[in-house]
Amino acid sequence: MDYGELGRTGIKVSRICLGTMTFGQQNSEAEAFAQLDLALDSGVNSIDAAEMYPIPPNAATAGRTEEIVGRWLASRRSRHDVVVATKITGPGAVFQHIRGGDLRHGRTQIRDAVDGSLRRLGTDFIDLYQIHWPDRKTNMFGQRGFGHDPEDNFTPVAEILEALDEQVRAGKVRAIGVSNETPWGLMTYVAEAERRDMPRVASIQNP
Repeated sequence: MDYGELGRTGIKVSRICLGTMTFGQQNSEAEAFAQLDLALDSGVNSIDAAEMYPIPPNAATAGRTEEIVGRWLASRRSRHDVVVATKITGPGAVFQHIRGGDLRHGRTQIRDAVDGSLRRLGTDFIDLYQIHWPDRKTNMFGQRGFGHDPEDNFTPVAEILEALDEQVRAGKVRAIGVSNETPWGLMTYVAEAERRDMPRVASIQNP
């Protein structure tokens, strides 16, 4: 990912981002610390996590990746040297162990997810907070031929953006981003942000 100059972080972000999705399951904490140390020593100053990590997801390990990153930040006293990104989990049958299965992207869910990530990361703010995948049904991960479901009861993008704006105004989040989003979804976020003077999407992780 190329974050470039990222919103309100005030620092130049490395063109390479360290993904952490294996920390706590496929990689031990010691191995994770070694990878984080090497990345920082090599000039990589952006770290990408998620509340659902590590992969593959399960109830026993959910949130462990953020906890490991948080312990590394504390032990190295490097919080202000890095850009920390993380993500809110979206709806999905295999993620019912996260936040009691309440995985919509409404105001309450986003607030609870942000607070949980802050606690596990041991920090007062998240540099980049991302929607991991859309609340609505869509053709992700290379799927084609999207079929509209008129019964899909999803959270409108405007409402999601309002909830994210609250977190930015509260100082808990500095910039927002999307992951696994469609061109239509990104366009809608940008249009709503411009129309209502709310935070503009600063990054995208393509499917």
